[in-house]
Amino acid sequence: MRKITKEVYLNWYEEMLFWRKFEDKLAAVYIQQKVRGFLHLYNGQEAVLAGALHAMDLTKDRMITAYRNHVQPIGMGEDPKRVMAELFGKATGTSKGLGGSMHIFSKEHRFYGGHGIVGGQIPLGAGIAFGDKYHERDSVTLCFFGDGAARQGSLHETFNMAMLWNLPVVFVCENNGYAMGTSVERTANHTDIWKLGLGYDMPSGPVDGMNPIKVAEAFDEAIERARTGGGPSFLEVKTYRYRGHSMSDAQHYRTKAEVEEYKKIDPITQVKDIILEKKYGTEEDIKAIDKRVKSRVSECEKFAEESPYPEKNVMYDAVYEQEDYPFIPHKL
Repeated sequence: MRKITKEVYLNWYEEMLFWRKFEDKLAAVYIQQKVRGFLHLYNGQEAVLAGALHAMDLTKDRMITAYRNHVQPIGMGEDPKRVMAELFGKATGTSKGLGGSMHIFSKEHRFYGGHGIVGGQIPLGAGIAFGDKYHERDSVTLCFFGDGAARQGSLHETFNMAMLWNLPVVFVCENNGYAMGTSVERTANHTDIWKLGLGYDMPSGPVDGMNPIKVAEAFDEAIERARTGGGPSFLEVKTYRYRGHSMSDAQHYRTKAEVEEYKKIDPITQVKDIILEKKYGTEEDIKAIDKRVKSRVSECEKFAEESPYPEKNVMYDAVYEQEDYPFIPHKL
């Protein structure tokens, strides 16, 4: 794994803070009805993405996830202005405004969504890895899903096939404690989700998802295994989300005290403390980063606000039509 240097810590702090503030802005404009539909925010889980990106080779590795998917493509290299424009439903968005919050996609940066079907991305992630193995590419696919999706039957079918075919994929359960509003303890008679992989002889284990260093170390081992022909791994990254499942979530299933307790180990604060303790930066450096992040978020909002909505014909251009479809007469 690449060494975690002063520059890495400073970059982690700036990027994780940007992701947090980017989504705080989304929450604000959602209330103003500038972003419509569902909105699932990542606040609190940033260390998972930061650590994963450090272990990946962004020139060839791939990522697929569920609908909590706004900051991942930004981390993979997508322009955040285009991501915010997509959430605004604008023509300059990553999918020309047709995907919205739950379906961000960036083929150029090897980010394959953004999927609204719970667990639907799990077999797709294995399929992407199968394509890489078939074409003899040394790319690795990271397939993320939540603790709720871990209860889907498709997970077991996919784990079985991935091990049978020795696919270069890392399955990652981002366990934030609640599948929508149902705690892990209420969904199964076991709480160690990572142990599901052991039934398939898949290398599996838990990871501290509030610490980007621990995440980077675990992902580096799993990615290296996949890249060198060792097959799949399954990581249960134990993390926490500060906001509700979506913006419509009243969060009656947990207390404010519980949320505040997790904020004491906030990943951004952890990295900031290391920067100051090891003298990688001063308070003035931190303030400069904070100011830069605020400016970047404002630029994204301005771009999204000023971008045009797509023309109506774009909706029809994206619909598949086969004119010579059999058995359907075109003339009555």
